Amino acid sequence: MAKKPPKKPFASSADLAPKDEVFVELAEGVYTLTAEGDPNVGAIEAEDFLICFEARATPAAARRWLTTLRKHTKKPVRYLVLSHYHAVRTLGASAFDAQEIVAHEMTRVLIAERGQQDWESEYGRMPRLFEQPEEIPGLTWPTLTFSDRMTIPLGDERGDLVLQHLGRGHTAGDIVAWLPQQRILFAGDLVESQAALYTGDAFHDEWASSTLDEIEDLGAEVLVGGRGKVARDRIEVEAAIGQTRHFLNELRRTVGGVHGDGGTLKQAFELAHKTLEPRYGRWPIFEHCLPFDVKRYWDELDGKDWPEIWTAARDRAVWDALQ
Repeated sequence: MAKKPPKKPFASSADLAPKDEVFVELAEGVYTLTAEGDPNVGAIEAEDFLICFEARATPAAARRWLTTLRKHTKKPVRYLVLSHYHAVRTLGASAFDAQEIVAHEMTRVLIAERGQQDWESEYGRMPRLFEQPEEIPGLTWPTLTFSDRMTIPLGDERGDLVLQHLGRGHTAGDIVAWLPQQRILFAGDLVESQAALYTGDAFHDEWASSTLDEIEDLGAEVLVGGRGKVARDRIEVEAAIGQTRHFLNELRRTVGGVHGDGGTLKQAFELAHKTLEPRYGRWPIFEHCLPFDVKRYWDELDGKDWPEIWTAARDRAVWDALQ
């Protein structure tokens, strides 16, 4: 009898090795920190204040980023911008001592509806990211929200920072941070550059079409995605957007085909994995994300527009059913 392959470790629970962090100055006063597929963060200097983009998973993780940032600027953080609600992006907010925490109005709705469950879910999936979790004071709540667009003048001939909601995608409340003068885009998890996509709370059809079209139309020349390397020119920017669209379209095609033929969720997962793994399988968090991606799109095909809440128990049930 053939031996069964070893059971895959749950999500990213076995990914415990530290990642090398790389600080990059994208333009004068515009910074990012990447870490081998861990969530990217950024900062933009205004004339007399800072805008930080993303908060990391815990205050301890945020402090490490701020320690690096303070080697380049001592300006106070006026705005902390959250691209969306997921725990690894938000729960380190208290370390920034920001005057305002900015998010889309739907992000506030999602935090109220599922913030605690998401915290417990992500802690189980990605324990390494939660450094000193006992310091987290509670859920992070935005103090300032908007629906479509918010502009922050940077002063001193630096132009503006434009925060925009370009449509539903990775979540219902994603926003991007766009510097039109410098042509630099912080895209959050709406775009990944050489990193797999997490779509467990996504709106796949809108994301793959109108939302990515809006991002492409901005004409960014530098793009910082939610994870992965910085895209440093138009060719790399187009490649990152194209990779994101291709992943979504292949997921939709494979899962949609099985669903339409009356197959099972497990069959859909197996076909999606077989199709996507050759191109994306060695990229960060591919194996972690795909079961949850497939389940969410299957739910959409069943007519469930609003994502079901991921709890720690539901995570394990879906994972076990599809492995």
